[in-house]
Amino acid sequence: MKKDIHPEYHNALVHCACGHEFETGSTLKEIKVEICSQCHPFFTGKQKLVDTAGRVERFNKKYEKFKKNNASKVSAKKAED
Repeated sequence: MKKDIHPEYHNALVHCACGHEFETGSTLKEIKVEICSQCHPFFTGKQKLVDTAGRVERFNKKYEKFKKNNASKVSAKKAED
């Protein structure tokens, strides 16, 4: 390995929004996360809606035009038949 080009590796403390903390290795000394294995629905088995900043509503709004155009094409095709 070449000298002086690699970052330093530290024992990092990870802080989750749920309050859980654990230690891991990283080039950062401290890491803050929103979801960890203690609060993620996949690992806990609890159904929990994780919607940050209205992503579901933004997706539905973005694809409303597509749904309308697709529905009008289908109805126009039926009218031709």
